Amino acid sequence: MTDSPSPSSGAATAGGPPAVSRRAWQALVVLLAGMFIALLDTTIVNVALPSIRTSIDASEATLSWIISGYALAFGLALIPAGRIGDRIGHKWVFFTGVALFTVASLACGISQNDVQLVVARIVQGLAGGMFVPAVTAFIQLLFPPMSRGKAFAIMGAVIGVSSALGPIVGGLIIQAFGSENGWRLVFGVNLPIGVATLIAAAILLPHRAETAAVAAAASGPTAGRGSRPGGAPAPAPAAKAGLDWFGLVLITGALVALLVPLIQGQDEGWPLWTYLSLGGGVLLLVAFGAWEVAFTKRGRTPLVPPRLFRHPAFTGGTILALVYFAAFTSIFFTISILWQAGLGHTALESGVVSIPFAIGSIVGSSQSNRLAQRLGRTVLVIGTAAVAVGLAWVWLVLLLTNPSDLTNWELIAPLLLAGLGNGLFIAPNAQFIVATVDRSEAGAASGVISAMQRVGSAIGIAVIGSVFFGSLVVSGPTPDALASGFVTSAAAAMGVSVAFAVVAFLLVFALPKRTGAPGGH
Repeated sequence: MTDSPSPSSGAATAGGPPAVSRRAWQALVVLLAGMFIALLDTTIVNVALPSIRTSIDASEATLSWIISGYALAFGLALIPAGRIGDRIGHKWVFFTGVALFTVASLACGISQNDVQLVVARIVQGLAGGMFVPAVTAFIQLLFPPMSRGKAFAIMGAVIGVSSALGPIVGGLIIQAFGSENGWRLVFGVNLPIGVATLIAAAILLPHRAETAAVAAAASGPTAGRGSRPGGAPAPAPAAKAGLDWFGLVLITGALVALLVPLIQGQDEGWPLWTYLSLGGGVLLLVAFGAWEVAFTKRGRTPLVPPRLFRHPAFTGGTILALVYFAAFTSIFFTISILWQAGLGHTALESGVVSIPFAIGSIVGSSQSNRLAQRLGRTVLVIGTAAVAVGLAWVWLVLLLTNPSDLTNWELIAPLLLAGLGNGLFIAPNAQFIVATVDRSEAGAASGVISAMQRVGSAIGIAVIGSVFFGSLVVSGPTPDALASGFVTSAAAAMGVSVAFAVVAFLLVFALPKRTGAPGGH
């Protein structure tokens, strides 16, 4: 394939929108295969946590690190990976990221202790954050403006489906191969998909297509409108080249300083160092903000452009992204541990609990693009409201049902409702948040939003894990006492998820009513 996109990808057909080449759709399949395994791994591991706990004698803090470490590393890699892709070409950043992800998945599967597993998961998260920005960048480059909405809608559906199917796929694998080896094969499922994706990427993804395609896209009628949810930020034209490595170090240090005590504090009884670490994290966040302002004044491209936060609605939108993902990604962490460690069910039975949520997510995502065009912001209001009500319903079931009577039947309706809401929110949310800033800032804004979503996932798991295990009290050796203690702790953790979801619902109203008017309401 040549360095510029196929003429058929952007040429207008008679009386209709520009045609999209067959090669572009083939490339999209390859890109979404990579995105599928990256996002599948955000949830598939949840049902494996109890098996990991017994197999390698992992601590409660380790279980949180397995999920949070992946999400944090993923989020931190997104923005610099997008910038590197803009400079050297997205094809080989995607290829390198998928290759590293595949190797890290193998390392996870053969880990012999909790330290090895956590390190491999962090590398896996970094690799995922490397190649995911290339997916949205290539959509921007290969698809003409009138066709990008369809491509992004497909991407949104893959995001929803891969995240929702994780628990059931993990449960099936562990059921088939046993708890001792099954959790290892949960990571192994990435190997054949990763290898096939690498082969297809080498053949089908274009080399340096961005140079000509970006210029063509920029001259299109919707250029810069912010249709790159989760994508790589476009550097400001007037800024000097180079990556903000010191800014990356500061924000990484800040988030690690905040997450470590949230995850380890409960396990170690909240010693003095945990409070000092939290305070240090706050100071590093302040230092990061000051550095970004100073870096921008020197005419350089910062990691997070301070000008974005001149728009109060964008600030609200980034908090929305963080809070919503804290609520959404933590619910199956809670349910998986309750179902297996507390109620004595199998991993497959734990995965079955998620099926209503998965079905709801698939249905919601399939309709989200059409409803967003018709209803505007209202689709996000409906989505977050459904998630909040669904999670509150789950919380009430856990609070009011006798532990010995608790089955997956009590959770079908609330999880279906929450899944529908999640599907309606996931696909279009970034487009509405990007619409709060000027069109010239859309690329940078979308990169920040993606990073905030993953950081939100990490924080959500850290907080929920701390609440769950911190409130866990088993009053006796009997199964009833065990079940009662775990259900009580799960209810407390789910209550925090509900609080996150309610805050997310309120923050939606900070966004513009339509995506066609960036910066306006």
